[in-house]
Amino acid sequence: MARSTWRRVAAFGAGATLVLATSGCLQSSDDDGGGGGGGGVSSGEKEDGTVTILGAFGGAEKAAFEESLAAFEEESGIDVEYTEDTDFTTTVVQRVEAGDAPDIGLFPQPGGLLDLSEDIVPLDDVIDVSAIESTLIPGFLEAATKDGAVYGAPMRMAVKSIVWYPKPAFEEAGYSTEVATYQDLVAESERIAADGTTPWCMGWESDQATGWVGTDWLEEMVLRVAGPEVYDQWVTHEIPFNDPQIVEALDAAGEILKNDELVQGGADGILNTNFADAMTPALSGGDPSCYLHRQGNFATGFYPEEVQADLDGTVGTFYFPAYEGGYDGQPVLGGGDLAAAFMADDPEVEQVMEFLTSDQFGAEWAGAGGWLSPHATFDASTYADETTRTIAQSAAEADVFRFDGSDLMPKAVGSGSFWTGMVDWIGGQSSQETLDAIEASWPSS
Repeated sequence: MARSTWRRVAAFGAGATLVLATSGCLQSSDDDGGGGGGGGVSSGEKEDGTVTILGAFGGAEKAAFEESLAAFEEESGIDVEYTEDTDFTTTVVQRVEAGDAPDIGLFPQPGGLLDLSEDIVPLDDVIDVSAIESTLIPGFLEAATKDGAVYGAPMRMAVKSIVWYPKPAFEEAGYSTEVATYQDLVAESERIAADGTTPWCMGWESDQATGWVGTDWLEEMVLRVAGPEVYDQWVTHEIPFNDPQIVEALDAAGEILKNDELVQGGADGILNTNFADAMTPALSGGDPSCYLHRQGNFATGFYPEEVQADLDGTVGTFYFPAYEGGYDGQPVLGGGDLAAAFMADDPEVEQVMEFLTSDQFGAEWAGAGGWLSPHATFDASTYADETTRTIAQSAAEADVFRFDGSDLMPKAVGSGSFWTGMVDWIGGQSSQETLDAIEASWPSS
C-alpha cells in the first residue's frame, strides 16, 4: 500500500494522510544555535511544562490518544497539547521550514520522517533505544534508520498479514484455518471452489489509487518467497524491481489472484469492486458468496455495523501463511505511526517520547478499539476483543516486521507505476512484463 494508504484507508472513519516531505533547517533549542543531522533542532522557544505534538488522526482516535495520555500528564505534570492535521505531511514540512516545528511529530510513514532527518533529533539523544529494542516487534526501528542513525520509534502499529473469514458460515462448512503454508492455502481455496463457492473476496478499486491492494499481495509474497533481506534490497532498489525472485513471488500470488475460479468475479470483479466493499458478500447475511479476504486490521471499519458490534462472534482471522521452500520464518507486513522529536535537550520532550514509545502507552486506546501496540510485551488483555488480541499476538510472535514496501519506494513507483502495473497484471499482463515496466519507471536519481 503506497504512501501510507493504510492511513488513507482509515480516513473513512478517522484521520488520513499522505507523507512526502522535504527537509528544512531549524534553530537549536540552546543559545548556541546549531544544525540538524544529529545536532539540536527545535521550533524555537518552548513553554515550560508543555509539550506540543502534531499528528494526523482526529475524531475518536484523537479522543482515545488524549485519554491514553491523561494519567501520564497528571503524574508528570506535563501538559501535552496535541494538534490534529489531516494534511500532516504538508503542514509538518511548512512548519519545519518556518522554524515552527512541533516538539514531537507523529509520522504515519517512515519516508516522510527520514526526509526530515536533518531536522529531527536522533532517537539515541532522546530515549534509551536499547530499552525499547528489547520489547518492540523486530523491524520497526530499521524503517526509521538513515546513515546508521535512528530518528523515530513507533507508537502505533497496523498489521496487514491477516486473512479474514465469516466465522459461523466458515466453521459450519468445515473449512480449515490451520494452513501452515501458502500452498496449503491454495489447496484449501481449491477445496472451497470445488464445493461450489468462490473462496476469495477481492476488491482493488480505489479511485486514483486503484491497484494498491495488489501491491500488498506482492509485498506479502516477496517476504515469504524471498525473505526480509531480499525484500529490503528490493524496496531500496539494491536489486532491480524485476529480479527473478520478485517474478517468482508475483507468479506465486497469481496462483490465487489470476485463477478466476478462486476469486469472485475474476479480474473484472477485482478491478470493479471497491476495496472497502470486498468482504461485504461474506458478511451481508445469508450464505456467503465468498469466504476469504486478505486485508489489514483496519478492514473492520468497513464491515456492517452489526458485525463491528460483535467481531468475535461474526468474523475470524488467521495469519497469512509462510511459503513452502521460501523464507524459513514468520514475517508480518504492516505499517505504523512513528514518533520523532524536533526539540533537543529538553527533559519534558524526552519524558513524553519515552512514554509514547514504550509498552506502557495505549491501554485506553486499546480498550476503545482501532489501535495496536508495536510492542510484543504490551498487555494484550486491554484490547477490546479477542479478534484484536489474536491479530496482536500474530504480530508479537513474528520473526520480523516490515513496513509496506511501496510506502518506502519513490513516489513515482510506490504510488504510481506499482499501482498501475498491478492493474495491468491482473488484467492479463505477465509477471515478467509487469515487473519489467515498473523497473523501467524507477527514477534514475
